[in-house]
Amino acid sequence: MGHSGTVASPALGRALRRALAARALRPGALAVGLALALAVFAAAVAWTVVERDGGRAHVLAGTAACWAAAAGAWLVLRLAERRGASKRWVTLAVVLGLLGAGAAALAAPPSTSNDSARYAWDGIVQKAGISPYRDVPAADALADLRPSWLFAAECDAGSPHFPTGDVVTTSVPSGTPLCTAINRPHVPTAYPPVAEVYFLLVRLPLPSSAAWLAFQTAGLALAVVVALMHLQAMRHEGRPLSWAALWAWNPLVLLEAVNNAHVDVLSAALLLGASILLGTSILSVRRAVASGVLFGLAVATKLIPVAALPGMLRNRPWHVIAGASLAVLVAYVPYVAVSGPAVIGYLPGYLSEEGYTSGDATRFALPGTVLPPPAALVVGLAAVLAVWVWVWVRRNTMSPAAAQTIAVGWTLIITCPSYAWYSLMLIPLAVLGRRQEFLIVPLALQAVTAIAGTDAGPAVSRVAMAVAAAVILATAVRRRRTRQLVERLGPASS
Repeated sequence: MGHSGTVASPALGRALRRALAARALRPGALAVGLALALAVFAAAVAWTVVERDGGRAHVLAGTAACWAAAAGAWLVLRLAERRGASKRWVTLAVVLGLLGAGAAALAAPPSTSNDSARYAWDGIVQKAGISPYRDVPAADALADLRPSWLFAAECDAGSPHFPTGDVVTTSVPSGTPLCTAINRPHVPTAYPPVAEVYFLLVRLPLPSSAAWLAFQTAGLALAVVVALMHLQAMRHEGRPLSWAALWAWNPLVLLEAVNNAHVDVLSAALLLGASILLGTSILSVRRAVASGVLFGLAVATKLIPVAALPGMLRNRPWHVIAGASLAVLVAYVPYVAVSGPAVIGYLPGYLSEEGYTSGDATRFALPGTVLPPPAALVVGLAAVLAVWVWVWVRRNTMSPAAAQTIAVGWTLIITCPSYAWYSLMLIPLAVLGRRQEFLIVPLALQAVTAIAGTDAGPAVSRVAMAVAAAVILATAVRRRRTRQLVERLGPASS
């Protein structure tokens, strides 16, 4: 009898624990838990963008807090989905979570970047019927267009200027003292035509006195569009909808696409649309051309999406190329007609300034670990080309989104840009292509951005890129071994 009691007691204990666990993980409890997790995430976003006195340490701490809170919220959502949450429930959670965290990101002006000041100025200039490539922001010829929130005669603590800091400069050619929120006020814009059209459309219905909130709101709207595209694609493929939150609740999206309002979110949306069209089971000529058009528009927004080209050439490549070429041509022709060769803007100077023409220590960080700058540049460019060729050769063995993820992800790792928002276009591709390991790239680039310009910059760049590369390679090895094991064991194992 004593023996049977000792057997029954553990069994009773296990049953009791299962009952308690089931009670604790009821749908209502999971909904409450998810709401709390999302509230913590939104609070972390708000704290990161509102507080400004902590400097780099605050940026790093805030970013880490956002990633930790987002990971916790996603795990709760994933658990709820596994416990039987409906597709509608998960969809609402993803979208409402994005809107809540997005509202927190809108709670403060751009916190670490003043790029949207240039966006606003280019939109204001175009609204006046002037090409953004014609005059520099500090030109006397445009003095009548200058709003007080972008320009002032002098800088002082009480002026309503861009919170990321003002540039003390002079108006040209008069030499009159000038204070502006626009970085590089003595050079023309570096943005391609589709970005300029976006700047115009955002500013078109607004008075020049309307400040930074316009582009922040537009960034949130585009982030929602990308989330809805993910949800629709995953519903069509029969995949868990919770994976869409890897974009919607990504801290980089909230901090850079919404709070800092970077135009890269537009190129991310266009590139994702191109990838979705390209990934259909039956690719018609019309879909191939449409995919190419979206890809061309993405390239004519920020140029960086050209790194996805090898993954775009899987099916009907010539139709894709034709669509992309047509889109780029149509985008550039009006601006070329008005401005001529000036449409190239400050792009060459920008590349030189950022160290991409000399192999700066913080660019091409991995080859720069063992090679001097000129050699690091050559080896880095050769490595990027090798990745693109490998993706092109292997493009038929993986989905278009996966191929694009590999091409873009490794390009970012090798070139190591100092601006994390360049990786915004990578996130949607990684989510759609089931290559979630590449999400470590935006996290690594956020560390690079936070330390950029300091003595520790080169070392942080090398460590961050090395860690990202190691994680991605380890995941690739594991994925290959799993595939080989399934092939050996046969269909029953899969």
